[in-house]
Amino acid sequence: MITIYTTPSCSSCRKAKKWLDEHMIDYIEKNLFTQPLTEEDIELMLLNAENGFDDIISTRSKIFKEQNLDIEDMLMSEIKEFIILNPSVLKRPIIVDETRLQVGYNDEEIRVFIPRRLRELLMEIDYSVNETEEYNQALAKYLQELKIKSKKR
Repeated sequence: MITIYTTPSCSSCRKAKKWLDEHMIDYIEKNLFTQPLTEEDIELMLLNAENGFDDIISTRSKIFKEQNLDIEDMLMSEIKEFIILNPSVLKRPIIVDETRLQVGYNDEEIRVFIPRRLRELLMEIDYSVNETEEYNQALAKYLQELKIKSKKR
C-alpha cells in the first residue's frame, strides 16, 4: 500500500494526491502535523531511500537551522527521535510503498507508482504519435477496466 506524508499547506502534496486520485491508485495519507510519525514510518522511508536521511530531511528548515544540527554528528536513534518530535523537517510530500520512495512531486517520477495493468497498456503506445494523447487514451482504458471490475464485485 502506498503511504503519502503531507501537510495541508503543501501544494506539491496536493498535486501528488490529485495524480494518485486521477489514476485511481489507493493510498493512505498521513498528515505530518495531525498524525504522529512512528519509528516504523521513518524506517520505511529509509528502507527505500538511496541517500538515507539526506533524501528525506530538509536541512534548510527553520528548526534544523535554529538548533544548528549536523546529521553526521547524530546517532540514527537521535535523528529518528528528532524527526518524530519535529516532523516539519521532512521534505514533502514523501510517497512510499514497500519498494519505492519519491520525495517531492515530479510529474514523470510519480509514474513509478502506476499499477502493472496500466503499465502494460502504456507499453502498447506508439510514441511516434502524440504521446500525451496516447497516454490519456491508455489511462482512460485502464480506468474503464477498473470501473467494470468494481461493478462485478
